[in-house]
Amino acid sequence: MQFAAPLVPGRLVQRYKRFLADIDTDEGRVTVHCPNPGAMLGLNTPGARVLLSRSTNPARKLPLTWELVEADLPGGLQWVGINTLRPNALVAEAFRAGAITALAGHDTLKPEVRYAEASRVDFLASGAVAGPCHVEVKNCHMMRRAGLAEFPDCKAARSARHMRDLAQVVAEGGRALVVIVVQMKAEAFDVARDIDPTFDRAFREARAAGVAVRAYRCAVGPEGVVLAGEIPVVTPP
Repeated sequence: MQFAAPLVPGRLVQRYKRFLADIDTDEGRVTVHCPNPGAMLGLNTPGARVLLSRSTNPARKLPLTWELVEADLPGGLQWVGINTLRPNALVAEAFRAGAITALAGHDTLKPEVRYAEASRVDFLASGAVAGPCHVEVKNCHMMRRAGLAEFPDCKAARSARHMRDLAQVVAEGGRALVVIVVQMKAEAFDVARDIDPTFDRAFREARAAGVAVRAYRCAVGPEGVVLAGEIPVVTPP
């Protein structure tokens, strides 16, 4: 995924009210949309370099959106994608390129399909060769140990429910896949069980039930964000 136009550079002043951030740019201090409901641990340090996209919609109250931050993480500085709306598009792009090997045999991805009692799966994959597969996408951008990406960075009750619902899909004879999009350089993925033990339990139980999990690191930079390769999931059974 390449950005449609050059990103606007700035420095983070503060992130607040979850979806707002004040940024110092060459145009002065501006309030921008922060498309991230999480805690953003390690990513919201005042003074950090950030990059913003500019909307072409004249009706938008906040025309700038926070896309990337240069974070001082274990292992050194690196650009990290913070926009949680990007991973679905990244997975769809990688699927079209045949880069999601767990979905080999599928040729279509239908977005936002209702299932279970109160859930909506990110994609329903289908194809003439392989049967339907429920695909849930999770965004990951936390690193507390060099090379290890972790999710979640806050309590994730909705994500825990998704894991339980996907386990039920498999119990009823279907297929389910969780794709974790790590919007930074990482060598492995694990669950942050100290932050949310409930999600950790649901994640482990879903894997034990047969829900497949794949994690992909991204190449992140001012030009764009792309899935750059699969990394191991090291969460113990």
